[in-house]
Amino acid sequence: MAIDNLKKIRKEDCVLLIIDMQNDFIAKGAPIECPGGRDIVPQILKMKKWANTNHVPIIYTRETHRRQHVDFGLELERNEPEHCLENGHGVEIIDELRPDPDDYVLIKRRYSAYYQTDLELLLKGMKKKAVIICGAATNVCVYATALETQQRDMYAVVLRDCVAGTSVDLHEAFLKNIDYVVGDVVTSEELMHAMK
Repeated sequence: MAIDNLKKIRKEDCVLLIIDMQNDFIAKGAPIECPGGRDIVPQILKMKKWANTNHVPIIYTRETHRRQHVDFGLELERNEPEHCLENGHGVEIIDELRPDPDDYVLIKRRYSAYYQTDLELLLKGMKKKAVIICGAATNVCVYATALETQQRDMYAVVLRDCVAGTSVDLHEAFLKNIDYVVGDVVTSEELMHAMK
C-alpha cells in the first residue's frame, strides 16, 4: 500500500528532511544513543546524493538547547537526560553528514521540526507538498514531524532504513503507527525506484 501511495508524489514535490543526526543521538555512548543510528548513515548519504542529482532540496534540523535549560520545556521531566546543549560537541551534526553549503539548517527547540521554526515557510516558498524524512529518533522527533506534516495536508514519507529510534521496540512500533495513520513507510531503494 505505501509504495502504491508514492504514485501520488513526484520528486519535484519533495524535500529531503534529515532530522537531528547529532552526536548526542548518534555517537557511541551518547546521552540518548539511538540503536542502529550509525548504521543508517550510508543510506542517508545515498539519499543526499539522490536528492542532489534530482534537485530535491535538503533540509537539516538540529535540536539545540540553552545551557540554562530555559527552552527545554517539559522535556527533562520525562525520560530524557540533558542533551544538545549550545556550543557543545553533542549538539553538532555528525561529521559524516555535515550539511553542504546549499543545504538548509533549522534550529529546533522541541520534537517537531515545525514548532517555532521556519520549516513551513520554506516548504511554502519552495512550493513543496511532500516531506521525505530521515534521522532520529523514529519514536520522538521523526514521529512528531511526520504527524505535523500530515496534519498540514502534505505527504509524509518515512524511510525505514534511514531512521533510528530510542529503542528497537519503539522504532518498530512507531514505524507501524506512522504507516497506519500518518504517512508512508518505505525503504530508500523503494522510494528511489518509485521516483525515477
